[in-house]
Amino acid sequence: MDKFKNITIKKPFKDQKPGTSGLRKSTLQFQEPHYLEIFVESVLRQIDNLEGNTLIVGGDGRYGNEKAIKKIIQICAAHNVGKIITTKDGILSTPAASNLIRKRNALLGIILSASHNPGGIDGDFGVKVNISNGGPAPEKLTNQIYRCSQSLLNYKFYDYPVQDLNKEGSFKIKDMIVEIIDGVQEYVVLMEKIFDLDQIGDYLQGNFSIVFDAMNAVTGPYARELFVKKIGLSENCLMNSTPLPNFGNLHPDPNLTYADKLADLLLNKRTFDFGAACDGDGDRNMILGKSCFVNPSDSLAVITANTSLIPGYKNAISGVARSMPTSMAVDSVAKNLNIPCYETPTGWKFFGNLLDSDRITICGEESFGTGSNHVREKDGLWAVLSWLQILAAKKSSVMDLMNQHWSQFGRNYYSRHDYEAIPTDIANQIYENLESLLPSLKNEKFANALIVDADNFSYEDPIDKTISTNQGLRILLENNSRIILRLSGTGTKGSTLRLYFEKPSLSNEKIDLNPQIALKDLITSVDNLLKISTLTKMACPTVIT
Repeated sequence: MDKFKNITIKKPFKDQKPGTSGLRKSTLQFQEPHYLEIFVESVLRQIDNLEGNTLIVGGDGRYGNEKAIKKIIQICAAHNVGKIITTKDGILSTPAASNLIRKRNALLGIILSASHNPGGIDGDFGVKVNISNGGPAPEKLTNQIYRCSQSLLNYKFYDYPVQDLNKEGSFKIKDMIVEIIDGVQEYVVLMEKIFDLDQIGDYLQGNFSIVFDAMNAVTGPYARELFVKKIGLSENCLMNSTPLPNFGNLHPDPNLTYADKLADLLLNKRTFDFGAACDGDGDRNMILGKSCFVNPSDSLAVITANTSLIPGYKNAISGVARSMPTSMAVDSVAKNLNIPCYETPTGWKFFGNLLDSDRITICGEESFGTGSNHVREKDGLWAVLSWLQILAAKKSSVMDLMNQHWSQFGRNYYSRHDYEAIPTDIANQIYENLESLLPSLKNEKFANALIVDADNFSYEDPIDKTISTNQGLRILLENNSRIILRLSGTGTKGSTLRLYFEKPSLSNEKIDLNPQIALKDLITSVDNLLKISTLTKMACPTVIT
């Protein structure tokens, strides 16, 4: 009996447009017959030289992860892929996947994750495609995938049972090798090449306590290997360290709203000297000190300013990049170090060409993402280890380090306000209202300052000259303050409206103000201009960072 099948569906799926980080939909939608398979088929049809090559497949362990991996293996066998490398139980963080793609010379990676979105049967699921450099697929490729999916009515499938992924080893399906590896070890080896874990361990085993919250997501096994087995800390330094299909009903988004228990331990109870958390797939991070929340934009700036203390970067860095909505704190550091600083659209894929061409070494986004040229993804645990290495080298607390940094470079007061799951028509109305006002705002008074420009950000890639437009609405003021408005592409329910506020401190101003107070005039003025609280019927944002 022929096990090769060509499965036909009655009508194409019209909604498989990838966002900034792959295709994300509700778990139930991905459970629809043929939905996952059609998207994977659309991906594979865009890839040249697929036959005989190696693919990396894994995910963050959310509901449906292993079942989806098995389906992908069957589809890849039908396409004559040479080898699939997956991991024990299918658990593979996004940065670890990027490392594997690069180390194993894989043609492609398929990562099953909806990142920081909730999991479980009532949560979300996602499929992300990474190319041979280990980074996210560029817009050109994701657009091709989407166009294909809109008319695709069939997919290839090799109807042969795939064994469970619960132990390391290898087996064959058709002529394709499936190798199951430990998904943690090769990533840990990479971290050992970058960081001096002994120096970190000596500092942490002194009078400096830490806690790491894996949020019942993918980084738990990685954190255990690093902090407990390698550095020698007690298991008590780990919270929520077992990956669960529904993340233990947690929302695996490392911010002050969703990691509130961790935040309470550091900011209110002052139980630990250092705290950190990572998201569902391990690419985002939050850094906390005793009574001190580190804004992700400041985190990028601090790491960049202190790379000489990290062994992997002791011979200087080539440059730095930030996404446009990220605060300009790192710009001041780059100027001081005499290195270039690039401003890109939101989305890690925009850093890829800069990293590959060695224009930059460090990069980051305000959305709790930081990374370097060691992989082509943001990397949560890398950021945590970077902070610990810097603190160990300086023998400093988090708050003291932040105050030292602001004293040297000045402080950029910064905050992001997220209005989540609001009706799409309301989100579009607010966005379009501001967009229509942009031409008339220049030279107008706003929040006690003059507007010097108002535009919709566009970007030309300095390497391949690709132009990306409509990347966020900006109001730029004469005192280098900024207000930015974007619609997020990472949610699955309604729309998320994101507002970003930034105001640099003047040389004679205090640097210890609450950002919400320092930014109050900008926050009030934009609400008066766009009637956000009235239109959304929300007295305050869902999340403030």
